[in-house]
Parts: sequence; C-alpha cells; structure tokens
Amino acid sequence: MDKKAKRPFRSREWFADPERSDMTALYLERFMNYGLTPEELRSGRPIIGIAQTGSDLSPCNRIHLDLARRVRDGIRDAGGIPMEFPVHPIFENCRRPTAALDRNLAYLGLVETLYGYPIDAVVLTTGCDKTTPAGIMAASTVDIPAIVLSGGPMLDGWHDGELVGSGTVIWRSRRQLAAGEIDEEEFLQRACSSAPSAGHCNTMGTASTMNAVAEALGLSLPGCAAIPAPYRERGQMAYETGRRIVEMAYEDLRPSQLLTRESFLNALSVVSVAGGSSNAQVHIMAMARHAGVELQARDWTTHAYDLPLLLNMQPAGQFLGERFFRAGGVPALMWELLQAGRLQGDCRTVTGRTLAENLQGRETRDREVIFPFAQPLMQKAGFLVLSGNLFDFGILKTSVISEAFRQRYLQQPGQEGIFEARAVVFEGADDYHARINDPALGIDEGSILVMRGAGPIGWPGSAEVVNMQPPDALIRRGITTLPTLGDGRQSGTADSPSILNVSPESAVGGGLSWLQSGDIVRVDLGQARCDALVLPEEIERRRRELPAPPVPRSQSPWEALYREKTGQLVDGATLDFALDYRRISEHTPRHNH
Repeated sequence: MDKKAKRPFRSREWFADPERSDMTALYLERFMNYGLTPEELRSGRPIIGIAQTGSDLSPCNRIHLDLARRVRDGIRDAGGIPMEFPVHPIFENCRRPTAALDRNLAYLGLVETLYGYPIDAVVLTTGCDKTTPAGIMAASTVDIPAIVLSGGPMLDGWHDGELVGSGTVIWRSRRQLAAGEIDEEEFLQRACSSAPSAGHCNTMGTASTMNAVAEALGLSLPGCAAIPAPYRERGQMAYETGRRIVEMAYEDLRPSQLLTRESFLNALSVVSVAGGSSNAQVHIMAMARHAGVELQARDWTTHAYDLPLLLNMQPAGQFLGERFFRAGGVPALMWELLQAGRLQGDCRTVTGRTLAENLQGRETRDREVIFPFAQPLMQKAGFLVLSGNLFDFGILKTSVISEAFRQRYLQQPGQEGIFEARAVVFEGADDYHARINDPALGIDEGSILVMRGAGPIGWPGSAEVVNMQPPDALIRRGITTLPTLGDGRQSGTADSPSILNVSPESAVGGGLSWLQSGDIVRVDLGQARCDALVLPEEIERRRRELPAPPVPRSQSPWEALYREKTGQLVDGATLDFALDYRRISEHTPRHNH
C-alpha cells in the first residue's frame, strides 16, 4: 500500500506491537479461525468496523444485513479490512415500555465496542429513530473516523389509490375508526398497506428526520438519507460509503472535526423546513452534548422558528419518501437554505469538502415537493419553545397546526395566537385510554388534554403518548384535534400540534405534578408562554398537601439504572455521567492478559 496514514492506526497496538509479541499472538490467534490471515491484520491497513443495527428484531434496519455486503466491497476495494459487529437492537414500534430506553443502552454498548476493540474507523448503520443518535453519540465519545449510512425509507404505501404513510395513516385512521367511518379490519389493512417494502418510515417521521439530521451535520455522503431502501442507489451508496470511510481513516477525519455549533444549527434549520419530528429536539441536544457543543433550548426559536415549511411530505404535507428522493432529497432542501443565507455553508463534511461545495447543482426540479424558500407551504413553520409556571421547557411543532385548529383556537379577534382551555389530566396512557370516552369528564372544544407520568423517569424512558385524540363523540361531530400537553413525546409521524417534551416532568416535581382537572391553562404563542391560571399560594398548597402523581416501579435492572442516571428531555435525556468522556480513543486500553 502506498497510502500513508496521518497518524498510526490504533489497531497496530493490537496486531503489530513490537514490545509485546505475546499479546500480539493472543490478539491475532482467534481471528484466524474464520479465514483471516496475519498478513492482513499486520499489514498496516485500517480495520473498519461496520456497526450492524439490522436484525430480525429491528425490521426498519434489517436492510443493513444485505447492505453490509456492499459496504464490505467498498472497504476492501479502498484497501481496508472490514469487521462487522452487532449493535443492541432498537425498534420503535414494538419495544415495550418504550424504545427510548434503548438509545442510551445502545450508545453505551457501542462506545465499549469501538473503544475496546482494534477498530480504526466505523460505518454507523442507521434507520429507525434512535439508531442514528445512538451511533453519533458513541462516535463522538470515542472519536474515531465515522460515517453514517442510512438504510433508507420504505417504498410509498398505497391503499385504495391513496398514499398512506407509515405511522401517519394510523393516527388518521384512528380518528376515522372513532367516527364510525371505517371498521377495525379496514383500520388494520390501511396500517399494513403503509409498509410495502424493507426500510424505515416513509413519512418525515423521526427516522427520516434523524437521517436527514446526520446528512445536515455532514456525517453522511450527500443524498444518503432519502434513498428508498429497495432502490439500487441504496446499494451504490453503501459501496461508496465503504470506500469513503477508508479514506477518512487515512485522513484521520474524526467527528470532533465535523461536529460544531454551526453544523448543529444547520441541523435545526433542516428539521424545520422539512417539517421534521419534534423528537429531533431530544436527540440533537443529546448528540451536541456528547460532542461538547454548546446548544441551548432557545436555539430552536432563535435560529429555526421563523423558517418556512418547504417540504410537502407527510405528516405536515402530502407526499412520501420516494417522491422526496426523486425531488433531490436532503441536498435539495439544504440548497434552498444556502441560497437564502440560512445555512452555514463552510462546515466540513465526511466528503472532505464543505457543505456548500457538496450542494453545488442540487436545486430541485420538483416544485410540488420542495417549494422555493420565498414561496413556501407555510411561513414561520419551525419549532416554538415555550415556558411558564407548568414547565421550564416545552416544544411545539407549528408546521402541523391545521387551518381548522388555527381558526378554532388561535384566531379569536384581539386574542390572536392565544387560547385558554380547561385541563383534563390523565395519569399516563392507560388512564387516558380507560377514561377518554367517559362523559363525566365533560371534554369539549374548550378542553386541553394533559398527559403526565410519561417522561424519562415517570414512564420510564419517555413515551410517544402525548398526541391524544378527542373522545369519539367529539370526533363524530367533526372535531378531530384538541390541544394536548404532556411530559412525554409524540410520534414523529403524528400530525397533531401538541406541547411536548415538557421539562421538568411530573415525576421529578415539575408543574404538571400539581395541575388538576378543571384548571384553566392559558397558551400564548406570541409570548411563548404556557401557564395554569392558578394562584401562587394555591400552587404552594398543592405541592405541600397533595400526594405526588403515581410512578410505576422499575421492571428491569436497566430501567432502574436508566432512572438513576438519565436527565430530562430538555437536555437530551442523556446519561449525564457519560458526558465527562470524550475522545477516549486518544488513550489505548490496557492489555487484557
């Protein structure tokens, strides 16, 4: 090989340490049993890890079981040695009590693998919501060259000639089921029709959002995020990703050189113009903190709230992933931001070039899908951060505020952007499902549905349960959306304008812990406030005299440890002790014998 590494590969301390031939023999020996040769491992070529998130338990990422072959081809052709290894599975739809528990667990496991084994660089395979932040968080902690390869969305779903987007069709069909417009069999058929192929959600849910974020951060090759999983371009992208990570290993191009405050602000902008998931707030904050980047909750309002909605894709729009890919994908969205002066184009990327250089010639030709910055689908369609006496932080996705919701709650003469509603408080999702149709609750157009006990400590893990639908009786009257508020999260595929990720949560004494059904909640979007109209002395009495909301006991060792070590959603729900560890690859672990 005539390539010269910028610094010695760390794998040489396992396989080519002249001071410890005994340990070199031990490390080499067992790799021989499946056909590798000492010459390969001692050649000075980089060993490239493939962090495999695909499995039968992770259907959204299962495509990576096939894509890994093309990644291996690219690594070999570029002169690297591929080594594939498993990552703790994460499956949003099926993991109980919530897959939010698994992001931090997968992060911990991946850190130990990347640090403790002879890996010089890594391909992070991503797809389902939390696989992307888990991988990027780990890559920042260890700080070896890393590149993100998304598995891509499913093909577009169709049912009776209409587009049906994964997740989104479930929330919309639930309302139709409640209204008596469809039966349960039709409900199930619609849901199944939305998943026609391998891949993750074909909507701009959290999966597509987080893979777009990886590309916006400069951690994926341009155009990677939006390629549908079954398309030939996905295999080609896997090959090119494998080739590029070997070059990055020689260049020693690490996450610490790419992840800056400017690159994270770019990610906020991309999420906003894409109508992305409110879950992005939690994951972007977590990734920034692990990267040592200063990011504040208010940055969402300061840098991304007044951005327009440009992407016409469900749940905020009309189309699905295939049309987005053909329209140019994430680079076409970023091109619009760059032309409008709302993107930091000088940020470095995994290509070795700047973001602006990567985006040359990326203007879309499909203006039904990606609208011009000056003529968007919606103005000021970003995320609004709120605070008040109920919480210090909550976030509202404004791009899914429907015209009917806006007219009912936000356009009262003289009170534009302001509404007051009577709280109906639920103690978690089971309580909501048991009582939502109880006439005694008196739920009407003037109600706000409140979910507590759904945060990182209360659930545990924080659950996607805040997007509550109205009682069936209201839905049958045509009122399909009520204001909702909660200390949990909302599915990225949901289309309801909820106040989410409330911090501090009720389980740690946040304001929702003393809120009672019947209290009036005032929301003022202009002032970014959400307050219960309860006198301070009454609040103090309730805190002093009322029992704390119930918190279920931990059901597993990890749930108990998660609760002990995890922070609030405003700060990314990170394992705060882990933030002390950065760039740990600079020190090689001790020998094991």
